[in-house]
Amino acid sequence: MQSPAKKRPGPTHLRRLLLLARPELGGLALGALFLGIGSAMGLLLPQAIRVILDDALTPGSSVEAIDRAALGLVVLIAIQAAAAALHYVLFSTAGERIVARLRAQLFEHFLRQEVAFFDEHRTGELTSRLASDTMVLQGAVSANVSMALRFAASVIGGVAFLLVTSPRLTLLMLAVVPLVALGSVSYGRHVRELSRAVQDSLARAGEAAEEALSGIRTVRAFAAERREVDRYAGRIGASLDIARARIRASAGFMGLVSFAGYAAAALVLWYGGHLVVDGRLTLGGLTSFLVYTIIVAFALGGLSDLWAELMKATGAAERIFDLLDRAPAMADAGGAEPLAVEGRLELQGVRFSYPSRRDAPVLKDIDLSARPGEVIALVGPSGAGKSTIAALLLRLYDPDEGRILLDGRDLRELSPAWLRRQIGLVAQEPLLFAASIADNIRYGREGASDEQVEAAARAANAHDFIARFPAGYRTLVGERG
Repeated sequence: MQSPAKKRPGPTHLRRLLLLARPELGGLALGALFLGIGSAMGLLLPQAIRVILDDALTPGSSVEAIDRAALGLVVLIAIQAAAAALHYVLFSTAGERIVARLRAQLFEHFLRQEVAFFDEHRTGELTSRLASDTMVLQGAVSANVSMALRFAASVIGGVAFLLVTSPRLTLLMLAVVPLVALGSVSYGRHVRELSRAVQDSLARAGEAAEEALSGIRTVRAFAAERREVDRYAGRIGASLDIARARIRASAGFMGLVSFAGYAAAALVLWYGGHLVVDGRLTLGGLTSFLVYTIIVAFALGGLSDLWAELMKATGAAERIFDLLDRAPAMADAGGAEPLAVEGRLELQGVRFSYPSRRDAPVLKDIDLSARPGEVIALVGPSGAGKSTIAALLLRLYDPDEGRILLDGRDLRELSPAWLRRQIGLVAQEPLLFAASIADNIRYGREGASDEQVEAAARAANAHDFIARFPAGYRTLVGERG
């Protein structure tokens, strides 16, 4: 009896997202350095504006002072632009590498699962995990992290300059922060739930598309194109409805953030104007304060957006890590590898039903023996269990009851990979990969020579028609042949 797959416990999804970036720490650290330089230059820009207004543009100042101030402003902008470009390259490259590793890891994990796993999960769903969900994570571990660091630096540095310029105005401006923070937390939770629902819905749409495209000959034969289009459109429509709900939530929150930011700027302008009239603040100081207010408000709004994106990524991460945490119910490694095989097979009291159809037994108390060199044909109607016995011999599944012996040893004691290397298989519906004819023949024995490939083709009476192709064994075979 196959034991149900169990999930291995692990750290939180957010922490695991960050752990994905560990191999790229060098590039990310250098990117963070350039990010810090760019942020510092950006925070100095309002100070340069203050100097121009309060010093260079005062009565009696020289043209040279204006030129020096303007040149300094241009230098700051140039350094900021160069640093921003370099940190973008470093963070984006790291993100591409991280997602490439994650996709390879996820694909390898898929191939290690028992065959029953693929009975329970459709191909379209799994390819959606590889493509769509990992793409959502790419932004979370690269560009979004970069922007979050930049916005955080802008908030911290901007508030520091605000306090230095005018503590009273700073306290007035910061009054809107709790409102934005509370809204971000509530909104983020809601978006995470909606984002996971969107990804699940897109996966179901992908399943419908994959089924229709892979079975296009059947679809065309039964003139079922419109039916498949309607089925796909229905599933896309369901995801669109959920996406609209997410958009409405985003619009409401973004409106709140925008109002809070502009309201803070209006309050600063009103109260700061009184301070300028009273002589307690210079015009340059008020102008720089307004610029810092805009910087901080923009950064807070950006952090709110990124929080929503992070919640979207968390929804995708849950789906991916749920799969990565799934331990295969049938181990594909380990087990004995006998030095010699005689080929004596025995089925003793074998009972089996497919995991997805436990209430429909396929094999009931099957006893069968085959001596070395003996040829046995299993005949019967469709569904009698002929292909199922072949699958059990390959140990794609284990019997629910009874056992299968090879030379007196239970197949469960043997290495699955070793066992499959001892068996030759010609499937009822052979699958051809999009590769050369030689590569398809060589698929069962990687590293086979051209002579061995040709010998196998001759044994299958396929050499003559292969030789008639202009490229012979190098002829490329299209998908599914």
